[in-house]
Amino acid sequence: MKITPVMERFILHWGEMGSRWGVNRTVSQIHALLYLSEEPLTAETIAESLQVARSNVSTSLRELQGWGLIKIVHMRGDRRDHFEAHHDVREIFRVVVEERKKREIDPTLTVLRDCTTEVGNETPKAVRERMQNTLEFMELLTGVYDEVQKLSDTNLLAWLKTGMKARKLLR
Repeated sequence: MKITPVMERFILHWGEMGSRWGVNRTVSQIHALLYLSEEPLTAETIAESLQVARSNVSTSLRELQGWGLIKIVHMRGDRRDHFEAHHDVREIFRVVVEERKKREIDPTLTVLRDCTTEVGNETPKAVRERMQNTLEFMELLTGVYDEVQKLSDTNLLAWLKTGMKARKLLR
């Protein structure tokens, strides 16, 4: 696959951003390459294009599959696996947010609920209030998230644009 200078810049930046978000740089670069690719790619093509070890590509592809960001595609006449990313940026965003919610927010909510249920009088009142306030805020955010997940792309974009207009009015 031919990578143009602009594509390379995008792929390298995506890798940088991924590492800032706690995702392995190579995983992010592979995702960027597959996102930009017009056709599904084999692991060998990915390794060659990004000049990374084939074993690193295999591990990264498994992680991306685990996140639901790529899928295996079979090509007629070729026994090798080919990989394809979602090409709709809104779908990528939804998948990433859902996975982060499952991995980070949901466990935190569970602990907060347990803590606020188990808290006793030996815990200072200010601490109990902070935990309760945190729980209520996180539940509010997840409630909004749950409602947004139900929206179609068209309605989601309309909701976001309405929110931007409302923000300007509230200034």
